[in-house]
Amino acid sequence: MAKVRKAAVNFIFITILIDVIGFGIIIPVLPDLLSEMMNIGINETSKYGGYLLFAFAIPQFLFSPFWGNLSDRYGRRPIILLSLFGFSIDYLLLALAPTYIWLVLGRIIAGFFGASYSTATAYIADVSTDKDRSKNFGMIGAAFGMGFIIGPLIGGVLGTYGLRLPFYVSAVLTFLNMLYGYFILPESLSLENRRKFEWKKANPLSTLIKLSKYKQIGVLLIAYFLLYLGSHAVQSNWTYFTMYRFEWSQLMVGISLAVVGALVGVVQAVLAQKAANKIGLNKSIIWGFALYTIGMFLFAFASTSWMMFVFLLPYCLGGIASPNLLAFMTSKVPENQQGELQGGLTSLASITTIIGPVMMTGIFYYFTTESAPFHFPGSAFFLGGIFMFVSYLVVYYFLREKKA
Repeated sequence: MAKVRKAAVNFIFITILIDVIGFGIIIPVLPDLLSEMMNIGINETSKYGGYLLFAFAIPQFLFSPFWGNLSDRYGRRPIILLSLFGFSIDYLLLALAPTYIWLVLGRIIAGFFGASYSTATAYIADVSTDKDRSKNFGMIGAAFGMGFIIGPLIGGVLGTYGLRLPFYVSAVLTFLNMLYGYFILPESLSLENRRKFEWKKANPLSTLIKLSKYKQIGVLLIAYFLLYLGSHAVQSNWTYFTMYRFEWSQLMVGISLAVVGALVGVVQAVLAQKAANKIGLNKSIIWGFALYTIGMFLFAFASTSWMMFVFLLPYCLGGIASPNLLAFMTSKVPENQQGELQGGLTSLASITTIIGPVMMTGIFYYFTTESAPFHFPGSAFFLGGIFMFVSYLVVYYFLREKKA
């Protein structure tokens, strides 16, 4: 049984890795593509990049509980495969898009099918025991880390040969990933642990209400929400900020994201589990949130390129919190409700993707224009730091009480 579980985790690791590589490939070229397509400056493209994330987040928020509940009924495997197929269509649309509206349409389609991560997380919960839960969730973080090492580097190189080439490569890679999953990926949810599909549970509002009923999770959901909201200062703003502030090229952006990926991979695959074993689950979550906060505030005041790389250390070390937080929450939920839980958490994260990118890219754009009261390109990072500091206070007081 242990060998079967290990093989299943390895399968889902490769599936997520290829999925993230496909996404990472397009990141370095998107600002230049928008600039060329719309004939605007890099700082202004940040607004429209934020709107694209908004277009993705709305349908993802609406349909994530649907896919999560569907995976509790029919299994994780078919939902993951269908999601990957949707993403391959999205990348093809982005590659062929003649206007900005077509980019928006592609993102809407991707949002509708955007269940690969939440279902993969439920998959990991299915095959994990209490002993290896943090380690297995750390493998998801490692897959993201490695994907962001490989993807942006490939995208930075491919972008020099054509701004649309990375999108074609992502489409092919994601489609091949779907084929890999079809032939290799086993099902993780046994028949006896499946439950009847209920429409009343397949909408975001009822799922969010259901989340509030898990007393053992409690206010950690608030911290989870604020952490994701604050993180959009990096996720939605990094490329635009560094291209504007330090005049980084596509390749340089790709290299920086590869460094992020390497750090995240090491932290979540190795250090998260070691931290949980050494100082306990609660303290590793608290320390992780503190490091996230410190790193974010440091980004806000970076004045040279090398500072961004140095400040990545505390920020990425904060990654010890994420898998341990998921391990804590999933351990409090029955096996046949893991898909529902992950669908709800994805909906919660999707709300931050509705609000966060528009907020962070908007504040960055505003404080880089002449109408701003003062010039502050790091404003988005500063706001993200405030959100993360509040989330740190929430986990600190909640988990301290749990320990008591």
